[in-house]
Amino acid sequence: MIYLIFISVYLIALIALGAWKSVKIKTQEDFSVAGRSLSPWILVGTMLATWIGTGSILGNAGKTFSLGLSGIWLPLGGVLGIIILTRIAAKARDFGSLTVPEILGTRYGNTARILSVISLVTAYMVIVSYQYNAGGAVLSTVLTDSAGNSMITKETGTIVAAVFIIAYTLLAGLVSVAYTDVANGIIMFVSLVIAFPVLYFKAGGLNGMEVTFANLGKSNHMQAFGVLSYTDVINFCLPSFLLILGDANMYQRFFASKNSGGAKKATTLLIFAVLFIEILIILTSWVSSSLVTDPSNGRHLLIYAAHQFLPPVVGAIMLTTIVGIIISTADSYLLVPATSLIRDVYMKYINPNANQKHIVLVSRILVLALGTLAYYVSLQFAKSATFFTKSLYAYTIYGASITPSLVAAFFWKRATKQGAVLSILSGFTMTLLWKEFPNLWSWLPQSFYKSIDEVLPAIVVSVLMLIVGSLLSPKPKTAIQT
Repeated sequence: MIYLIFISVYLIALIALGAWKSVKIKTQEDFSVAGRSLSPWILVGTMLATWIGTGSILGNAGKTFSLGLSGIWLPLGGVLGIIILTRIAAKARDFGSLTVPEILGTRYGNTARILSVISLVTAYMVIVSYQYNAGGAVLSTVLTDSAGNSMITKETGTIVAAVFIIAYTLLAGLVSVAYTDVANGIIMFVSLVIAFPVLYFKAGGLNGMEVTFANLGKSNHMQAFGVLSYTDVINFCLPSFLLILGDANMYQRFFASKNSGGAKKATTLLIFAVLFIEILIILTSWVSSSLVTDPSNGRHLLIYAAHQFLPPVVGAIMLTTIVGIIISTADSYLLVPATSLIRDVYMKYINPNANQKHIVLVSRILVLALGTLAYYVSLQFAKSATFFTKSLYAYTIYGASITPSLVAAFFWKRATKQGAVLSILSGFTMTLLWKEFPNLWSWLPQSFYKSIDEVLPAIVVSVLMLIVGSLLSPKPKTAIQT
């Protein structure tokens, strides 16, 4: 019951905050980028809570269950991407846009803008969908009695999670999300710092873990090196590297900063915050994997460990943290495509003269529509793949199609609209073809095909098309100044 009380109080507080902030929403900038009013410290909190989402707390944790200590390499791609983002943050803030497709449209034309909207919406619906699944898993676990019977199924829990996430995002957009993200970040830090040593001593320390893993036939789970091949590292780290470099959520936070200096400062601080939290998540998952022996529970490793092995109050805080992370990530990945559809489609082609009150209303309608669509996507993914697999797939769809052209917009003046269009199309198409149509690649050695995830062929083709298409077309007349 204590778990339900903690989470219920937290959710009620979120709704209250959203309702309070909603009365202050007057314009699209208020709803989408918090009126461009966020300080560096608020930016760090909201970027941290957005990035450390289900992909980390459930995806990387679940993968660590099967990898052991070598899972420590999983956050590498995201951290490297943030380092490069420090060079982009100020430029993006000064550009004055509200969406990533708007930047691409200004630099490369309307075709690139529309294609990037399609890619963004597709990838982000997948990301939102598995936040719903994760929320359902938490609720099902929290409502499980001592006999192991849950009051609700994961499917019902998913519906409850989806309804709450949609409602909360509808209320106040980024204004409410940004400030609660700061609280989520603090709670996440505190809960992990407390949970790790508790679980570590419960596992018997390094000696106890070594014995346990040996008995399970998993002695290599004590090794950080030599378990993963170079191909594995690329397959696991490249998608998150590409996503964060072009992640519209990060750019939306840059746009919401008070100024360009604040955006750069926040991104620099984010490097250390993400590195610390990600490593702590992996280490906590590694220790937990020595306590959890059933592979079916490894899918929700930290949820199960918090419920079964931590003292009730600590476990309740941990589960509340996971709920906060899920909500924060889902809200952000739901708000961004709604903003993009409003800015890059509705205001561009359908109703350019819409007043601010109407735009906010349509933004909320789109959040509802996209949130409902994401729920139906979640039904397809509920049992077909792990959180880790789903996150890599979504990251690749977005990262391979949009990131090369977006980064080139800031750093390569020779990039052209022809090259950008070819890059976006080829990255998106190659991801789908490699993943969804394996028969197309039967001519390749099957050992090679199975060892290479879709991210490598997709990004190689995307970058090649950008370079070749740009060099074979006339030089652009305008470029973002660097």
